[in-house]
Amino acid sequence: MLPLPEGEFDAYLFDCDGTIADSMPIHYKAWQQALEEWGADFGEELFYAWGGRTPVAVIQELNARQGLAMPVDAVNERREQVFRELLPTVAAVPEVLEHIEEAYGRVPFAVVSGSSRESVTASLTALGLLDRFDVMVCAGEYLNGKPDPECFLTAAAALGVAPERCVVFEDADLGLQAAAAAGMPAVRVPPPWQRRPAVID
Repeated sequence: MLPLPEGEFDAYLFDCDGTIADSMPIHYKAWQQALEEWGADFGEELFYAWGGRTPVAVIQELNARQGLAMPVDAVNERREQVFRELLPTVAAVPEVLEHIEEAYGRVPFAVVSGSSRESVTASLTALGLLDRFDVMVCAGEYLNGKPDPECFLTAAAALGVAPERCVVFEDADLGLQAAAAAGMPAVRVPPPWQRRPAVID
């Protein structure tokens, strides 16, 4: 189990993609399929470096960097469609699932995500975990994305818990920066290649 920071906590705040759901590889495939139709390049290293950005921000930045004029809504809808098609293959991140199972019913949970509410709901439903979360704060429900602390502070307020009494579970640097800015201790969730043991032939 991933170690918690020192202290007592009255709420657990979880990012979704890459934290609860081991869905980042699926998201990357969905991005690849949606973007190749427009001739955009989105390398895997950059994809993980931009973890925590909203899809709209990603498409706008790719347009700016690559001199493209991709229609943001159309590309985002296509990415979402491909992601839904791939979603039945998603699994939970085992080390985070342990915390959810251990603390469920003892402290309230919130999901704080840069993905849409529809996407988060679909992921949690596929994992059988949707009913565990008291609050969801998703893209479009706050003004400033991570690393701004707004999304985490919004979740804490919705749960009625002081920020310093919340612990955040996050896999992305932007999310960890947002948690720190909110005054919340955090647990870093390792990326897939650090969690999985090496396969020996």
